[in-house]
Amino acid sequence: MKITRPKPSQLMPESAEKVFDGVLFDIYQWKQKMFDGSFEIFEKAKKTDTVNIIPVKDGKIVLTDQDQPGMESFISVPGGRIDAGETPLEAAKRELLEETGLASERITLWFSYQPFNKIDWAVYNFIAYDCQKIREQNLDNGEKISLMSMPFDEFVKISIQDNFRNTEISLKFFQALYNGGMEKLRKMFLG
Repeated sequence: MKITRPKPSQLMPESAEKVFDGVLFDIYQWKQKMFDGSFEIFEKAKKTDTVNIIPVKDGKIVLTDQDQPGMESFISVPGGRIDAGETPLEAAKRELLEETGLASERITLWFSYQPFNKIDWAVYNFIAYDCQKIREQNLDNGEKISLMSMPFDEFVKISIQDNFRNTEISLKFFQALYNGGMEKLRKMFLG
């Protein structure tokens, strides 16, 4: 599967200089010519791209109920950062296995996007069909994850809760409800 990285809405010029090298974010700055001919310093963060995976097992959606240090507990789909040298698909398979113990031979990209114009960060959202449990979870020391399995309609209801972390997925459901495309989404997920 060939996956193209989504383009950011604000491009960073090649002349941008890294002024901060962080654990999660690097910060770049450059001189930007303004409409009146003057120059201003522009700034943009860069973050490692991430993946989200929506597992489908036995006709039900699998979500995670998570606790992480320093955060309120939340409900999410499995996901995480793409490691150096990994493709988005390889990262999706790895994160699915680590966080759920599930594997799938049929994973497809649903959509990808860049959520912010001041952060160069792509998010890839996959659907993993016909998932099978092949091992126990292998969680990071900063993760406590319980799994929840539910019908598609319950997944849609959970996606509008305040503690559901994947707002871009909530937006896709809202758009489908508004545009009459919910049945198409249901069929896509239960494929």
